[in-house]
Amino acid sequence: MEIMFLGTSSMFPTEKSSQPAVWVRIDYEQMLLDCGEGTQRQMRIAGKSLMKVNKIFITHWHGDHSIGLAGVIQSMAANKRKDDLIIYGPKGTAESIKHLIKAFKFDMRYKIKVVEISTQENKIQKILDNDKFKVEAMSVKHIVPCVAYSILEKGKRKINLEYTKKFGLIKDPILGRLQAGKTIYYKGQKITPKEGTILTPDKKLSYILDTAYFKGLNKLAKNSDILICEATFGEELNELSKEYAHMTSLDSAKLAKEAKVKQLILTHLSQRYEKNKEMILNEAKKIFENTKLAEDFMHLEIK
Repeated sequence: MEIMFLGTSSMFPTEKSSQPAVWVRIDYEQMLLDCGEGTQRQMRIAGKSLMKVNKIFITHWHGDHSIGLAGVIQSMAANKRKDDLIIYGPKGTAESIKHLIKAFKFDMRYKIKVVEISTQENKIQKILDNDKFKVEAMSVKHIVPCVAYSILEKGKRKINLEYTKKFGLIKDPILGRLQAGKTIYYKGQKITPKEGTILTPDKKLSYILDTAYFKGLNKLAKNSDILICEATFGEELNELSKEYAHMTSLDSAKLAKEAKVKQLILTHLSQRYEKNKEMILNEAKKIFENTKLAEDFMHLEIK
């Protein structure tokens, strides 16, 4: 799983940070988590192809998380896209997309499919499941309908060559059947997937932005390799964070610890911390040591 941060600011873009958007690749699948202002420009700078994106997961319809959609949809149309684009989001997403297309007079040559996610709180919903990965979502506590996501790349079955060598089996088309999870017979010997293959671990990314902290979040983020989480405010503005339904640096760190994630990446910092981001980082590290600050164009890989 490959990850690149395209935007890491909050409501207001800064000189160094664009509005929220994260590019994710799993094998042939490329997708976006949120699509703030300037997303397609950030993709061009990063050398990522807009036309290869086939899924966009929107957390909510505040402009800093979705205003880049108009440009993305239009550019895809102008480049004569034919493949469907699937947009996931909270209840009301279909209506928002409808108004967006009507307002900007797109010459659409491709279909946009919308998947709306239930706003039932504290319930994990499986919204996508294929042979490569699974996506789950949960409605969270913001001032407008909002969802958080987790993406789990499924472990892959690899040939256990140390075992198959015992039978003189190193290169043979029959290994494809074994890798597909089927029992094979080679020179009269039975080789089962359990003995002849190794299953690599699952890889999990969770993305939780724009929500007040609540206990149920740790169910979605549980055992993530990487948790991307907002830290809009420092602890000194704890009351303000509650008023606007956001998390502080300590909230995010507490969530990471409870969910037993491997690494916490903080993003969506208020512009007031532009010259003092280390304060946010240091607050979080008091609770969860393996914490980093996201930066535009930061590249990560879950191996």
